[in-house]
Amino acid sequence: MLVRFTKMHGLGNDFVVLDLVTQRIKLNPSIVRKLGDRNFGVGFDQLLIVEPPTTPDVDFRYRIYNSDGSEVENCGNGARCFAKFVRDKRLTGKDEIAVETANGRAVLKIREDRQVEVDMGAPRLNPADVPFEADTAAATYPIEVDGETYEISAVSMGNPHGVLVVDDVDTAPVEVLGPQLEPHARFPQKANIGFMQIVSRSEIRLRVYERGAGETKACGTGACAAVVAGIQRGLLDSTVKAQLTGGELDISWAGGDAPVIMTGPATTVFEGQIFL
Repeated sequence: MLVRFTKMHGLGNDFVVLDLVTQRIKLNPSIVRKLGDRNFGVGFDQLLIVEPPTTPDVDFRYRIYNSDGSEVENCGNGARCFAKFVRDKRLTGKDEIAVETANGRAVLKIREDRQVEVDMGAPRLNPADVPFEADTAAATYPIEVDGETYEISAVSMGNPHGVLVVDDVDTAPVEVLGPQLEPHARFPQKANIGFMQIVSRSEIRLRVYERGAGETKACGTGACAAVVAGIQRGLLDSTVKAQLTGGELDISWAGGDAPVIMTGPATTVFEGQIFL
């Protein structure tokens, strides 16, 4: 079948976006992996799917697949690209777009400066909701890898995250520790692993080893989880600039059940067609 697609990125976190409102495609993990292959397909960190809504209170259904074919619950950088895509394709004329995700309802807002603001919902900090194996909720948990013990925060932003504080992200053992912590037994659904350097109370640097994708240039939910973890630990104020490899995001959280608000850019790279 001939498939029309759009290549996009959010701070270098790259996506292929498929419009399943105006075209019909039968997706399966094999097709997702073929499309995601950077040598024989198009290549992406995540595949974003635009579908008609299944409930009357949203405008679209938003689905996300990793390049390994697995479906995931949430992607913040992808959400910003999703908002730009449906506006650019004239699937909606709204500046405020409600979408249905595997994690529930989300609201995407396109601002006058073309930045996209995403209401990411309230973080989940109860271990069972992450999910993370622990008896009681805490700001940090000791976790053991190869006889070494690390302090990690466990946060769900609709998908599971583990966050470590490091002295310097440039020298942090992302390539070694990321693959060891992602499938750790205490994360029964695996996890995205964030390595956060505190620059000041209003700024962090961050690298994220993403579940099912490896290290990416930016992770929106990872930035949200890192800021929440930093606030929980008393290290950060309520509004923080997150510096990722691909650029920066503005993250704010008032605490408790308040939603995390993420603001950043979305960029279209090219349009294409491929036989699958």
